Amino acid sequence: MIEKTVNIPEGITFELKGMHVSVKGPKGRLQKDFASPTFGGMVRMEHAGNTLKIMTEESKRKYKSEVGTIVACVNNMLKGVTAAWKYKLRVVFMHFPVTVKVQGREVLISNFLGEKAPRKAVIIGETKVELAGEDITVSGIDLEAAGQTAANLERATRILARDRRVFMDGIFITEKPE
Repeated sequence: MIEKTVNIPEGITFELKGMHVSVKGPKGRLQKDFASPTFGGMVRMEHAGNTLKIMTEESKRKYKSEVGTIVACVNNMLKGVTAAWKYKLRVVFMHFPVTVKVQGREVLISNFLGEKAPRKAVIIGETKVELAGEDITVSGIDLEAAGQTAANLERATRILARDRRVFMDGIFITEKPE
């Protein structure tokens, strides 16, 4: 039997219904459903007081990894509702001055490599994108949404058909959350 526990800090409202977890803290509310059709109910969760137990009766590697993944996700949710996750990115250009602006739920990257049409990166969930010159800050309470938004920005400026040693333009992640 594999069993791991997660301690829930004071000031956080935690709810568990089956495999559906809901966490509410000072920064906001997150919810996630951990029901997995591939594992067919082999992993269980129990909430008592200020602890959450995640356990499985199986000793196979895939069930151990499922327990570890759930523990990591719940810890990330608990940390996110108390202190937001933050990624820092930098706009780098050598050839053409790049203009970046937020428009609704998208980030528009204009004049990248002299292209006429702007490139777009989607903002996921309730993530906030702040621009300050050539620095971009992506923050949010959901680690997955903030990380995917930062990855979308980096991927939008990926260069395929040119020599990377000469064309070093793009948006790059410079600082990740710990």
